Amino acid sequence: MGAGVLGFDPGLLQAIADRIGTPSYVYSANLIRAQYNALADALHGIRHRICYSVKANGNLGVLRVLKQLGAGADIVSVGELRRVLMARFDPDGIVFSGVGKTAAEIAEAIRAGVGFINVESTSELDTLTGVANDLKTPARIGIRVNPDVAIESHLYMKTGEKTAKFGIPFDEVVAVATRIAAEPRLLLRGLAMHIGSQIADVTPYHRGTIKLLELVTAIRASGITTLEALDVGGGLGVRYHNEKAPSPKAFAEAVVPAVSAAGLGLLCEPGRYLVANAGVLLTRVLYRKHAGGKEYVIVDAGMSDFVRPSHYNAHHEIIPLRDGKRAEETVNVVGPICETGDFLALDRKLVSVGPGEVLAVLGTGAYGFVMASTYNQRPRAPEVVVDGDRYYVARQRETLDDLVRGETAEPTTWYKA
Repeated sequence: MGAGVLGFDPGLLQAIADRIGTPSYVYSANLIRAQYNALADALHGIRHRICYSVKANGNLGVLRVLKQLGAGADIVSVGELRRVLMARFDPDGIVFSGVGKTAAEIAEAIRAGVGFINVESTSELDTLTGVANDLKTPARIGIRVNPDVAIESHLYMKTGEKTAKFGIPFDEVVAVATRIAAEPRLLLRGLAMHIGSQIADVTPYHRGTIKLLELVTAIRASGITTLEALDVGGGLGVRYHNEKAPSPKAFAEAVVPAVSAAGLGLLCEPGRYLVANAGVLLTRVLYRKHAGGKEYVIVDAGMSDFVRPSHYNAHHEIIPLRDGKRAEETVNVVGPICETGDFLALDRKLVSVGPGEVLAVLGTGAYGFVMASTYNQRPRAPEVVVDGDRYYVARQRETLDDLVRGETAEPTTWYKA
């Protein structure tokens, strides 16, 4: 097995597993840079900003790499806001979306000077207006539009169809824009959409962009002249197994000409595209077992560490770090969690592996650690950043003490209703 298979040096991964232990997440700074630069090169013909989708992987070490590249940030919570500010992202390059922002979150975003607070409902606009007036501070606003554009993806990853919970309905957008323009402390800077995740075909991006530009024309016709940018969202798919992944060039060709012709800047919000295949999850084989006509490989990483196989039925390649010719067999790779749904792969062809061997689960840089839990009271794994031939622990492994921090067996304060 060569380094090109993993995108990492297998010897370095083995050294990390031996020193840091397993399970462990490992991210390559160079692979993140390569993905970012490929997209930036494709968008060179238009004023643009790549706003990294922090929900994909919020590790401060990963954010540091992207900030150094000049990325903005797409966030969906005040927790993510705190992270990107800790990583010294420019507040003007932060886009804050989400259907359930609280008044407190909105207030913190306004105080931080966030570039785009994307409104997703008229009720939220009421709250945002009240907060801005209470703070006596201007707020810079975008409208997240529900463009009613369908994509081919997992049901849970479709966010731009009419029945989705996200965004302002298309036929209400001009009225909302007029309301924003009438508020002296609100500045409408752009329109946004996010149609889904793990998108393989760029055609829906083009359809959505054209629909947003129809709204731009109508908003301008109403006398509003403050629009600066169009945010076409994220969701660019990657290849995990045999999927078709769109190229940055194809994405650019789908959105840039129309946005450029409208005289607007372009924002996009890639997450998975930038980090998914820059990450691996290292896990060690604990036991072998034969039961019910099945061969089981039991490893120390489970659904609490990496939930995508169980939650989305997602396929992630699994490769042993030890090289050498071995017989292939069909196995279930399962973890230690007390759930039948705790698996990393089912009926997977894998070379014969034994206890003590380290396996690399590929494509785990996105929606891996960020979706981890402490179910079964298992501490969360560490995160390691590799840069060239060096690495450092960007997040320490949780301890058993961490799991009970903030709890008490005996009450210290009683309250009455």
